[in-house]
Amino acid sequence: MVLAIVAGFWICGASARRLGAHDHPAIVWDEIAGMMLTMLAAPRAWWGALLAFLLFRLFDIWKPWPIREIDHGMRGGAGIMLDDVLAALFAAALLLPTRAFT
Repeated sequence: MVLAIVAGFWICGASARRLGAHDHPAIVWDEIAGMMLTMLAAPRAWWGALLAFLLFRLFDIWKPWPIREIDHGMRGGAGIMLDDVLAALFAAALLLPTRAFT
């Protein structure tokens, strides 16, 4: 997961340059790395994976502060990756207490 995030800075930056657009919809490495990070906090049950996915997507789409600031303020691979890493951390923070139910 750490390797996926670190490699993602280069992969997403290079992909954005080749596609000619910041955070092009075809770039999904950031979502994959973000879900990997989110799943570390998910309860070990089927509903944990579902809840992890829903929470990660909620924060990735909604982009509350400071996620929106990073998404709009940083260019290149760092901006593409860090908004998803933060969305994953927000989701993980909500998931950790649910681990008591497994």
